[in-house]
Amino acid sequence: MADADAAKCLSGLLSGIAQRLYHNNADITEELLQRELYGELPREEFTVLHERMKGLLKSIAAADMDHAQLEAFLTAQTRRQGGGGVTAAQAAALSRFWKSQRVRVRESLLAQSRWEPGLRGLSWRVDLQTAVGRGGADHGGPVGLMELELGRAGQDSEFVCLEFDELKVNQLLKKMADIQESVDRIAHRT
Repeated sequence: MADADAAKCLSGLLSGIAQRLYHNNADITEELLQRELYGELPREEFTVLHERMKGLLKSIAAADMDHAQLEAFLTAQTRRQGGGGVTAAQAAALSRFWKSQRVRVRESLLAQSRWEPGLRGLSWRVDLQTAVGRGGADHGGPVGLMELELGRAGQDSEFVCLEFDELKVNQLLKKMADIQESVDRIAHRT
């Protein structure tokens, strides 16, 4: 029964760490996890266990390990000499946890990496103004109109309308070409 309890406590610890790291649950603290799962374990020993599991979980999540990568990683961790490795039981718990939570953790990491508000849509058109403006000035040149649809997850969209004359359109196109060139340089270096 002790092995089953240890596995259950470790599973709870991993779930708690994931709740804190990847699901922004501030109610889950290290102190809460120790009190609820490892009340008999001295604080120093729990801190070492907590930090080790947190570090391993971060490594696994950052690499978005598939089954084969996870097994190789965990095998290497069980063979480590000294205090930095994991036991076979801990490796098994990490494996079970990752298999069941990989998709949720990945979705959370993706959501955390998105800029908010995000661009949901873009539409544009070019109009020719034929009317004479105030003061008798003729504004008969083309005008670019761009409408951006912006929004946060779970909220209604907001719309922003931008107006460009020919000079501003050319400047915008130049900036976009500069950005593309920078992205290409970075992509070819890696």
